[in-house]
Amino acid sequence: MKSVYKEAAHLARESQDFVLATVVNTKGSTPQKPGASLLVRGDGSTVGTLGGGCVEGDIWFAAREALREHTGPLFKDYYLNEDIAARDGLVCGGSMFFYIEPFDTPGAFTNAADEIEAAYEGGPPIAVATVVNASTLRIGARMLVREDGTTTGTLGDAKADAEAIVTANAVMPMGMSERFVTATGDEVFVAGFTAPATVVLVGGGHVNLQVAKIAEMLGFRVMVTDDRPEFASQERFPMAEATKVAPYDKGLDTFPITPNTAIIVGSRGHQYDDLALEAAARTSASYVGLLGSKRKAIMIYESLLKRGTPIERLREIRSPVGLDLGGRTPEEIAVSIMAEVVAFRYGHAGGSMKLEEAQLQRIVAKVGKQASSPAH
Repeated sequence: MKSVYKEAAHLARESQDFVLATVVNTKGSTPQKPGASLLVRGDGSTVGTLGGGCVEGDIWFAAREALREHTGPLFKDYYLNEDIAARDGLVCGGSMFFYIEPFDTPGAFTNAADEIEAAYEGGPPIAVATVVNASTLRIGARMLVREDGTTTGTLGDAKADAEAIVTANAVMPMGMSERFVTATGDEVFVAGFTAPATVVLVGGGHVNLQVAKIAEMLGFRVMVTDDRPEFASQERFPMAEATKVAPYDKGLDTFPITPNTAIIVGSRGHQYDDLALEAAARTSASYVGLLGSKRKAIMIYESLLKRGTPIERLREIRSPVGLDLGGRTPEEIAVSIMAEVVAFRYGHAGGSMKLEEAQLQRIVAKVGKQASSPAH
């Protein structure tokens, strides 16, 4: 999404026309989830994706028409039936709901775009609330909500504004999005914007080296600290945005830790893990994990509790860190760690998605019924 909004900011400053199409709601299985965006330039070229296939093609066409006809913003739903899904090689069968907004007026979107771009570059996070499907409000009404509590614009109703501010404060820290429906049936989509998610590694050992590689592949910023120069260097961690040689209880002080940060502690011994985890617990990072056994976690938790770390914070720490995949190698353990980080960010537990037995039995019954019918 960052590339979409950076291009939107550029086009807005250049007074060039464009359209933003955003997935604002989904039901069932779909190729993209809420927040996915597609920018369509005046010449028809695009940035971003809505999942490809005929869905994206139809939304692209609708975006071009909206820009050509100056129709203003519109709400569009799309049902992925079996025929459409099969034609596009998809395995989806749900519904997608899109908000399509043309920006064809000089200066439109410029202020919002500048603040969104600044948030992506490490500035204060921001959220944008937009009426995407109107009942009593005006479709396209927009309000910017900032971290410091200030706002710009209005949705056109005090109660809707108040709910948008609450929602914005929830999605802003981690750059997520959420939709709500007002009492009068208006749909509001709230998108949060902040710096890309960051993984901070306390300790540059074998496991954390593999964590860094996977984190980079997933689009996370990577930062590393260790008290040994050879384990916190750009040579060892070429993917790292920053490295810092410092004591384990001090290294985190040099990095921009926010709720959108995941800290993985894996130093070179129990004594250092104790200090590093205590330092990590004092930060605002929403995800903190500790490498090691449950026995080590228990010993360190006892030590931290005695030194004043709140039990509420200890409950939030993931130790042993990662999902239980049964992995043993540094690479396998790193996969389990980053899988848990991703699941955490999306509010999931990380369980299996395999079909349940009841679903399999329905398939068996359906196939059996078809096989016994006269047509066969």
